[in-house]
Amino acid sequence: MRWRRSRHATNHGKRATRTDAFYGADTSVRGAFNELDGSITVDAEKPDRSRVELTLKVASIDTRNPDRDQHLRTNDFFDAPRFPEITFVGNRVDQVDEGHFIVSGDVTIRGITKEISIPIDFMGVERDPMGNLRAGFEGSRRINRQDFGLR
Repeated sequence: MRWRRSRHATNHGKRATRTDAFYGADTSVRGAFNELDGSITVDAEKPDRSRVELTLKVASIDTRNPDRDQHLRTNDFFDAPRFPEITFVGNRVDQVDEGHFIVSGDVTIRGITKEISIPIDFMGVERDPMGNLRAGFEGSRRINRQDFGLR
């Protein structure tokens, strides 16, 4: 079954966009990438055949400080004009137990690709008011920004 992120998703769907963008020597700043697209292809019988694809638009970074956001878009950090997207392609899904998975794959930031693993929780499936099936997943993973050329 293939799940695609709805462009009309509620804030629940945006939780996956939360990020800790580090700004300055010892300051941690919370923010989000407000434009994203992605899909999850689930093989319930063989979860290891499942696939996850996620694309974040770097220009959509939002830390609730427009001046800081503009600086984060420059080549000091994300270099949005040269590298407009952050991508994750999960090509391996391991089921830990009922409703809990580890998704492993490649994340690419600023043209640098590294393999990571992300713990994911399946939150359930419901029908929306239009009768479409909607699935919820949550997961998070910290990465070292310096591994991707961000200072």
